[in-house]
Amino acid sequence: MFAIVKTGGKQIKAAKDDVIIVEKLEGEPGTKVTLDEVVMLVNDGKVTVGSPLVKGASVKAEIVRQGKAKKINAFNYKAKKNIRKRWGHRQPQTHIRVLDVAGGK
Repeated sequence: MFAIVKTGGKQIKAAKDDVIIVEKLEGEPGTKVTLDEVVMLVNDGKVTVGSPLVKGASVKAEIVRQGKAKKINAFNYKAKKNIRKRWGHRQPQTHIRVLDVAGGK
């Protein structure tokens, strides 16, 4: 059984005991979270697609750790003007372990 969950503007496949990386969620490691925006649910080959969400379905997970993604470097350059600017960004992210995928109606 697995579900496609919408979180942080992305859709992610979540199955029991998977560790997945999502956009930052509030909470310390060990905190339990519930992801209610289930777009699709697959249970023993039976596919349930929501319109837009599957009613009553949810994914329960536990926060494993908070962290940051790999650094993205950017560079601006204007020819013949001696203008150069370099900057970087590290997106915050959360690693969660899926504890349970609860089915919908």
